Amino acid sequence: MALEHLPASEFDSAELDETLMRAAGSAPEGMVQLLTPDGERVGHQLYEQYVLDVDAEVLRSFYRDMFLIRRFDVEATALQRQGELVMWVPLTGQEGAQIGSGRALAVQDYVFPTYREHGVALTRGLELSHLLRRFRGISHGGWDPRESNFHLYTLVLAAQVPHAVGYAMGMARDQAADPSVPAGATVAYFGDGASSEGDVHEGMVFAASYDAPVVFFCQNNHWAISVPTEVQSRIPLANRAQGYGFPGIRVDGNDVLAVHAVTRWALEHARSGKGPVLIEAFTYRMSAHTTADDPTKYRLSADEQAWTSRDPLIRLEKYLRSSGGGDDAFFSALAAEGDELAVKLRADVQAMEPPVFEDSFTDVYADPHPLIREELAFHQAYEDGFADDDEEDAEEAGA
Repeated sequence: MALEHLPASEFDSAELDETLMRAAGSAPEGMVQLLTPDGERVGHQLYEQYVLDVDAEVLRSFYRDMFLIRRFDVEATALQRQGELVMWVPLTGQEGAQIGSGRALAVQDYVFPTYREHGVALTRGLELSHLLRRFRGISHGGWDPRESNFHLYTLVLAAQVPHAVGYAMGMARDQAADPSVPAGATVAYFGDGASSEGDVHEGMVFAASYDAPVVFFCQNNHWAISVPTEVQSRIPLANRAQGYGFPGIRVDGNDVLAVHAVTRWALEHARSGKGPVLIEAFTYRMSAHTTADDPTKYRLSADEQAWTSRDPLIRLEKYLRSSGGGDDAFFSALAAEGDELAVKLRADVQAMEPPVFEDSFTDVYADPHPLIREELAFHQAYEDGFADDDEEDAEEAGA
């Protein structure tokens, strides 16, 4: 590639800076939006019907979910900084995309997340402290996916996408064999960076070929760690769906109401046997990629400030206040609830017991395995050898 074709960094690219500033204003053409950044309600010819039942009470519950998961995120970040967690993956800024889509799911739907879908986990009823077991280093998982239809976090980039497609194909066959089984769909969450992985392409090919009931939900947070979206794709990511022959929708990911409507439509489309859908939720990662990342090395604070006005919580709060759906008492009570959540979360984490080392052997297979038993016996004999040395040292010290 010629040098002049290499993407410039944001620090020396006025064009990219202008793009981000423009994005912080009104929604670009073709992007679904039902709440403007100023908290004004706007209609939509197609998706309006999917939020007709969303009244003030439901909107307050949306805000509560977004507020609590952000409070959870803040506390988890603090726990990592204080040495209680090995690492943490923040979600601040993406609450609208996650709560809006998660609240659209039916009980029978199944979620395949990456490692940042804490808000979706909340909507599926997970105990939030269970999410931290992996990040504390005491578990390879942290919860039983069968209890919530929320799969374990996937640290291998995009690996969950083919899994979601295969699971969706199985769901379709189960429903075809037994019509009494409720029609369900899977949702594969991934980021704009993961969209460049071959697993995403392969998953979409299979989904299109077999009309699998799967919704591909891309949270375009503008940064694949330090690589901007403009390097990942020259066109809106939603447009890629055309190449596979199924619908692609670009939605304002900071508009929880629009995300909810679009996801409802997509799930209905998938469950009814019409095939997959790609949703690109256009949002922004307001914090670091992980607590091991320093975003100041590759982006300017001015860009983050430009997106502050699009904050999904601020937007919905403006609408709730202007429409009479939320008052000071509601927001004050929620702040107190968030503090209680943080206190409980910290206590739960600090009470977590470290795993027994022998479990590393017994948890490899569902049933006992002769090779694993042999390796465990070798390890125990190795450990017992040190016991003799300890006894000799104690005798020498006593003498």
